[in-house]
Amino acid sequence: MLPVTWSRLCSRGQRTLSLFSSSTPSNWTKVVSDAEKIVGYPTSFMSLRCLLSDELSNVALHVRKLVGTKHPLLNTARGFIDDSRNNLQMRGLVVLLLSKAAGPNHAASDLLAQDMVCGIYPSQRNLAEITELIHTAVLVHRGIVDLKDWTVSDGPLKDMEFGNKVAVLSGDFLLANACTGLAQLNNTKVVELISSAIRDLVQGIYYENYSNIEENRLTDGVDVASWEEQAFLSHGALLAKSCQAAMELAKHNKELQRQAYKYGKHLSLGHKLNSDLQPFVRSSVTEPVSFSLTAAPMVFHRQIIGQERWLHLLQQSRTMRNKLDYSKLLAAVKSEKGVSSAVDLCCYHGNKALEAIQAFPSSEAQSALENIASAITKF
Repeated sequence: MLPVTWSRLCSRGQRTLSLFSSSTPSNWTKVVSDAEKIVGYPTSFMSLRCLLSDELSNVALHVRKLVGTKHPLLNTARGFIDDSRNNLQMRGLVVLLLSKAAGPNHAASDLLAQDMVCGIYPSQRNLAEITELIHTAVLVHRGIVDLKDWTVSDGPLKDMEFGNKVAVLSGDFLLANACTGLAQLNNTKVVELISSAIRDLVQGIYYENYSNIEENRLTDGVDVASWEEQAFLSHGALLAKSCQAAMELAKHNKELQRQAYKYGKHLSLGHKLNSDLQPFVRSSVTEPVSFSLTAAPMVFHRQIIGQERWLHLLQQSRTMRNKLDYSKLLAAVKSEKGVSSAVDLCCYHGNKALEAIQAFPSSEAQSALENIASAITKF
């Protein structure tokens, strides 16, 4: 039942996808490229075995029928083919890097070092693939369109209905494959960790949808602590618990598992802040811009100016058609400390990730993880 419930939750989400992209694509791509060489595993092929299966090949044929429509699943599919900028497989890469940085556990007699490839156990590579399959399923399900908001000018309704069916089935297929692979790891602690991460994802997506579903929610107060909690559930839990699970598969001690979890958690939150900040640090007030009203700078701004001024700002930002003028909101947020506060929080999480990775022995993999943590604080 979980895949279907998940897809229903995701169907209420925004039409635009937030991928694991970078604020500075050229620098970020270099960081990722260098890291891939260290683990000896091009992450663009992380889920290749699943993507080349007969079942998903049949799904791909149906996706081709969406060419020429406005269904967002088509853009998601393009991203899987050309991911040089978005780096869709970053979560798996981090899991592999942490596995290599931790190295073999010589105290575990049933784990043989000769089974490792490039310093990574086969079970850890399988875990990296499982993490990516779960993340990919989320992206596919988030491509489901809420048909109650669809109008004739948006395109034929039948195309959207067909696209939604393909998104539900393909997302469920990916999630089912991930669950099968998870069971094959034969580690109950890891199954518990990743299962709880899926639960966190569902809960986080529900919170996001609740915040975005109606404009009349704009007057509801959301503080920074609530924002961080929701961001962890929907963006951080999967990576944090996958990092911990990678240490568990190698039977490393509890402290190293805790530090791996902390690295994944703070890296994810720092990246989410970096992503939320992009429209505010790279757009001028004269450019057309769109952003979520639950983005971190907006949450900070609302908390700084107070509810009364926030309601007044919303009223002043309405157009003649009672739509929000995002350029006015952008100018207002830039005039206060909402942006700088979000930047400070991003740097805090980046520094906490750097602090966590110091628990691992010095190596190329550890240096690559440091570079990734530093990259999320660059704008």
